[in-house]
Amino acid sequence: MINPSASGWIDKFFVKQKFSEKTISKNTDIFYTNVRNTGFIYGHIISFHTVEPIETKGWFKDEISKVALLNTLYGVFCINNTDISPLKFIDKTVGFYNEMHPQGFNLFQKILPKSSPSLTLEKIIDERVQTNDSIISKNFSHLVTNALLFIDVLAFRQYLIHGEIPDKYLKKIEETIVNIVTIALKVKSKKSQYDDLLIKLFEASIRYTKFSKVSVESLETLQLNYFTTDLEKYYLIDMAGMALWSDAKIENDEMYFLHTLGKILSIPDKFVEDSVANTHDFIFNHKKEIPYFNYSNPVKHFYDQTTQSVVTLISRNKNRLIKEIMQSKELVVLLSYSTRRDLDEKEKKKVKKQLLEICKTVPSLAIFLLPGGTLLLPILIKFIPQLLPSAFNENLEDQ
Repeated sequence: MINPSASGWIDKFFVKQKFSEKTISKNTDIFYTNVRNTGFIYGHIISFHTVEPIETKGWFKDEISKVALLNTLYGVFCINNTDISPLKFIDKTVGFYNEMHPQGFNLFQKILPKSSPSLTLEKIIDERVQTNDSIISKNFSHLVTNALLFIDVLAFRQYLIHGEIPDKYLKKIEETIVNIVTIALKVKSKKSQYDDLLIKLFEASIRYTKFSKVSVESLETLQLNYFTTDLEKYYLIDMAGMALWSDAKIENDEMYFLHTLGKILSIPDKFVEDSVANTHDFIFNHKKEIPYFNYSNPVKHFYDQTTQSVVTLISRNKNRLIKEIMQSKELVVLLSYSTRRDLDEKEKKKVKKQLLEICKTVPSLAIFLLPGGTLLLPILIKFIPQLLPSAFNENLEDQ
């Protein structure tokens, strides 16, 4: 079992997977299709394309994103190298990120000089999957931020081929994506509530430069001939298709736009049609799980996301939490009372105070000690009976 929030997870990942020449693909098209099927291209990861399956039940989104980014970087590394050893990959990846200097990216000031390459890469990847927005809007920008992580993969490929990241490459591809999305949304005959939001999320998620507000009127003015590889072209088409999907179908004008983009990029119509079909199937099947499409009630969605995060933390610390609770005799008595009657205000205050004391002893539960953390206590209290022995609930005695 890999824990992407604990140090050493990268080394464990490679030990568990046991990649070899027989298990990797050197074909660019197969690689891209596999990555897209995992949801990485769309920013909503549902699986990993790995040798051994990875169980993600109870994982946070950023933990899933960490493993997905590592695995995808390694995939493009294998395509461009004969030596596919994890050690060489880690050294190359750290070197690649050391060459990056995106705005606001102060990670390298945090890394201790004596960190091993794999631990250094863990800290880098942890920083890469973080969004730059406030705690509420973070839930919605997560989709776009993760979708733009594929830019790292494309830049890494350039680094592997040239030994460096081409000048202004990161800035160019980011601006091109945002411009293509902007033009695509202008083509739509029916505007939706998500269109303006999508542009804002893209602009909030860029890392390498402040996006220029220069108005781009057509695809022809974008100088798309700068992008010469299939991976880059496939990605640009998928990003345009994702932007056009928000009203659940692609109109004739929108389809014409995508085919025009494909023609400029010298991509076959078959790929454009497959892109539309894959995007539709993926988003249609996972729409309820994607924050961007649940923006109509952001407060409810934020509460649901926070609740799930707290439940995950409680479950992960189940044994230690029970041990600490059982050592507090008064708290045990009060929790026992709560299974058969409502506690009065005085008793509730005692429970709250003692639970906060327990949270101090479990580092992962420090969220409850932050300003406003007490608002999450009802969630903690709600799930405690599920963790405690059945003796707390007399209704289960005869079952």
